[in-house]
Amino acid sequence: MWVLDIIDMNTYKVIMLTNLLYNDSPLDWQLHFQDAASPVMEEIHFLHDHIMFIAPAICISIFWIISKSVVGRYKFKNWTEGTVIEIVWTIIPAVILLFIAFPSLKLLYLMDETMEPAITIKAVGHQWYWSYEYSDYDISDLEFDSYMVPVSDLEHGDNRLLEVDNCLVLPIQSHVRIMVTAADVIHSFAVPSLGIKTDAIPGRLNQSDIFLKRPGLFYGQCSEICGSNHSFMPIAIRGVSLETFINWIESKISEE
Repeated sequence: MWVLDIIDMNTYKVIMLTNLLYNDSPLDWQLHFQDAASPVMEEIHFLHDHIMFIAPAICISIFWIISKSVVGRYKFKNWTEGTVIEIVWTIIPAVILLFIAFPSLKLLYLMDETMEPAITIKAVGHQWYWSYEYSDYDISDLEFDSYMVPVSDLEHGDNRLLEVDNCLVLPIQSHVRIMVTAADVIHSFAVPSLGIKTDAIPGRLNQSDIFLKRPGLFYGQCSEICGSNHSFMPIAIRGVSLETFINWIESKISEE
């Protein structure tokens, strides 16, 4: 697990309080998204709610028109035949699609936008674990592997199949560029709370941008069927303050 001796008590209390306030891991019978921790995920929430407001209204309206047409077949004949109704039924869906298209295009370009990163991380998918490399520092081997914690080693309150022995530690309120690739087969680096899902392809380097708005522990999993232990290579990202992140980096460097 994460090295707790470099975390002061105040930071630990903030993390525990954040875990109570926000839903950053899957829950039983969960029907909605996990709580957003990045601007991209907030926009995904907005687009989802925007479409889910429009879609039921369309379904109810169409069902009402069909019901009226069936019950009052001759009374509502003008609702199903004629030039005017054909024009109306063409224009209204076009307008509705515009209301859906503009927010979705905005989100598409936002997700593809890469800011000037403060930190660059490389995530490599293996069968079946992740390895992370911090390449912005003086030493070239600041890297570690992240394996799933076996069920037999879980502590009270841990999440089954989601806990790892080494979390990916990132600072909050900072633009982080993450380079994703794979060493053997195709994997997928996905963290729902951060709105990130990037394919890890052998011989190819994909990139994405992460901006953590708050501290916390965010879980994800490989979203590509990559083999028999596909479900046993989780992702855990620990968002901490910049001061705590610097202390963690210094402790890692001093270990080398």
